[in-house]
Amino acid sequence: MSKNILVLTGSPRKGGNTDKLADAFIAGARQAGHTAEKYTTADKKIKGCIDCKNCFQKGTACSVSDDFNELVPLLEQADMVVFATPMYWFSFPAQLKAAIDKFYSYLISKRTLKIKECALLVSGGVNDETKFEGIVKSYKLIAEFLNWKDSGIIIVPGLHDKDDILKTDGLKRAEALGGEI
Repeated sequence: MSKNILVLTGSPRKGGNTDKLADAFIAGARQAGHTAEKYTTADKKIKGCIDCKNCFQKGTACSVSDDFNELVPLLEQADMVVFATPMYWFSFPAQLKAAIDKFYSYLISKRTLKIKECALLVSGGVNDETKFEGIVKSYKLIAEFLNWKDSGIIIVPGLHDKDDILKTDGLKRAEALGGEI
């Protein structure tokens, strides 16, 4: 069954390791017959949730006018969300975290998304994979809370420069995961 996959990226570095990771996943997913679209949160202006509880009451998902409202139709069409992100201070970068925080609008308004599964593609500068435990735990808690099936986690450590991922098997693993969905 073909799926509509939304890949949310969190890196502000265009063409960097995370971008390449997302693109490899998308290539694998498309080869498997799925639709996959990348949404680069770092290119957008998404403010943090202010807990005003006016979600979906003023004609938009969020009463704060920002780019989250353009993300909403993509979320509502998606069967799966993939978080492709660098790890910043053991968690998601602010650009991606702001978008994730605004998923709250669906809880407040008691609206449901048709998303049933998710995946995490994460890169980072540290070599020690145990340092990724914070972002992985956050991701798993998000999946559990939203009743999304975790379809895979790919961690690519030791990446500093823009093309360091090319020296790893990370792209191959991401493409394979996309193909297995």
